[in-house]
Amino acid sequence: MHLISPRILVVGAGAVGSVTAAILATKEYDITLLTKYPDLAKKISEEGLHCSGACGQITIKINSYASAGELSGLYDLVFLATKGNDMPEAARQILPFIKSDSRVVSMQNGICEDELAKIVGKERTVGCVAGWGATLHAPAVSEMTSTGEFVIGNWGRGRDPDLEVIKDILSHILPVEISDDIVSHLYSKLIINSCITTLGAISGQLLGTMLMQHKARNLFIGIIKESMDVAGGMNLTVKPYAGRLDYYKFLKKGVFSAFRRHLTILVIGYKYRRLKSSSLQSLERGKKTEIDFFNGYVAAKGTGLGVPTPLNTKLVSMVKEIEAGTRKISPSNFYEI
Repeated sequence: MHLISPRILVVGAGAVGSVTAAILATKEYDITLLTKYPDLAKKISEEGLHCSGACGQITIKINSYASAGELSGLYDLVFLATKGNDMPEAARQILPFIKSDSRVVSMQNGICEDELAKIVGKERTVGCVAGWGATLHAPAVSEMTSTGEFVIGNWGRGRDPDLEVIKDILSHILPVEISDDIVSHLYSKLIINSCITTLGAISGQLLGTMLMQHKARNLFIGIIKESMDVAGGMNLTVKPYAGRLDYYKFLKKGVFSAFRRHLTILVIGYKYRRLKSSSLQSLERGKKTEIDFFNGYVAAKGTGLGVPTPLNTKLVSMVKEIEAGTRKISPSNFYEI
């Protein structure tokens, strides 16, 4: 990677991609943005990205394109911030524009790095947990709804100096941790997404409102329990989410354990009360969700390992029914489970 002034390509102008691109552009990095939509690319180039919330107020114009064919030259670093469903095609499109020592950072929710490595090569693949929240209010208009941290790590190989470069760049946004076991961190984030994102999708509620409900908290606990059962079958030791939510302690049995679990979830709900599920945002725009990379991943692994996952399987079914238009988004969905 070119260490002095890397050319950076951000792929995806959703909430996370927009905030990432906007903040880095204010730090005078050489940023190019690639999106699928011509009107959006034109708007960002001519009027700028508008970001608010925890990142402050930002309006900045960024050179944006709607087709990889419009790109020129080679990029040292790519932040791939598409939905998981769109990642493979996006990765294939950028191949002509990256070098042998370029790095491609997977910023998807869920675990997409295996598939990404098949396309761009393991030596260029960097796993990333974006442990913060953002909402896309309108095209080119995003809000950073909560702070947190990044965790990054090379995929299937040890550390190298490029990770420090990526850390320095992303540190302009939020603190960054380099991990030697990125799979464990990714699975930890996958679990919380399987709870927050999916329950938000079927209920249509912001996180704070949703987690005030006892039934929603019980489902939250059930998803974690099944996911950790699957992790056990995978012989995977799961890292605490954001360094604080230790799933092993969370599920530990004992006096007042149920009270402690519900209190923990209530605290999460309060801290991130304005968070709107990314899957809910997709459904509201008539788009497919990433359910196959969240609860679907847990259910598929469970099936292969012989570990029962009835709750995660049911949630996958419900979200797909909403996608197909045969089920409405409503808090009443909680009571069918």
